[in-house]
Amino acid sequence: MRQRARERERIPVVVQGRGSRRRARFARGLWTSAEVTVTLGVVVLLLVVHQLWWTNRQARQGAEHKVQALEREWGREGGWGREGGGEARSVEVPGRPVPVGTPTSEETGAGAGTGTEAPEAPPARAPRWDQAYAVLRIPRLGVVAPVAQGIAKRGVLDKGYVGHYPQTAQPGQAGNFAVAGHRNTHGEPFRYINRLRGGDEVQVETREGVYVYVVDKGVAQTSSRDTGVIAAVPRSLVKTGAGYSAPGYYLTLTTCTPEYSSTYRLVVWGKLKSMRPR
Repeated sequence: MRQRARERERIPVVVQGRGSRRRARFARGLWTSAEVTVTLGVVVLLLVVHQLWWTNRQARQGAEHKVQALEREWGREGGWGREGGGEARSVEVPGRPVPVGTPTSEETGAGAGTGTEAPEAPPARAPRWDQAYAVLRIPRLGVVAPVAQGIAKRGVLDKGYVGHYPQTAQPGQAGNFAVAGHRNTHGEPFRYINRLRGGDEVQVETREGVYVYVVDKGVAQTSSRDTGVIAAVPRSLVKTGAGYSAPGYYLTLTTCTPEYSSTYRLVVWGKLKSMRPR
C-alpha cells in the first residue's frame, strides 16, 4: 500500500524533445529581433527628426540672430537703413537704360567713344574666414540669411549661412559674386531657389552698401564639378550654351539637387541692377 502511495505522489517529469527546444530558441530569437528592430526604428526616427526639424530650427535661430547683430553693428556706424541711405545709382545711355554693373565700353570693346561707364562699387573689406559679413535677401521666397566667407559645412553652411566661394568677386564688384547654401536641413536657405524666375530680385547688403541683382537665367541640373558656373564670366562646362560670354557684374546661387541629395548642382544666375552706397 505504501509503495503504491509513493508512486502516486511522484511528480511526472516531461522530457522535451529536440523539436520543442528548437521552437523555444526560435521564439526567443524572434523576440530579440523584434526588440532590436523597434529600437533601431526609434533611433532612425530620432535622427530624421533631428535632421529635418531640429537642425533647421537651430540654424534659423542662429542665422536670424547674426543678421540682427550685423544690422545693429551697421546701424551704430550710421550706415544705410531701409528708410534712408544714399540713392541707388544707375547709368543711362541713349535708347535704353543700363543698370549699374553693365560692362563698360573698354570691357566689351563696344560703344567706344560714348563715355558711358558704370560706377565702381565701394571697395569691400576683406572678410575673415567663416566670418558673416553680408546679408542676402530674396523677397520672392522670404529668405533672409547671413553671408559668410567660405563654403565649409561646419563653419558656414550648417549654421544656416550662405557661403561665399573664395576667389570669386565680392558684392557689387566686376566679375561673379558666387554663393552656396543648403537646400535641405540646417536652415535650408536655398530650398526653393528653383522657383525663382527672370526679373526676381536678390538683394545683398554689406557694410559698404546694398546691391540689387535681378535673376536672369540658370541651370536646373549640372555636375557638382562644373566649376564654370562660378567663373568670373559664368558659363557651364557641362551644359552647352548655358551661361554668358562677356564680362559683367554677375550673381550665382548654387545648391544641391535633387532634394535630399548632393549628386548634382542647381544654379541660378543674376545681373547687378543697382547699388545703394552708405
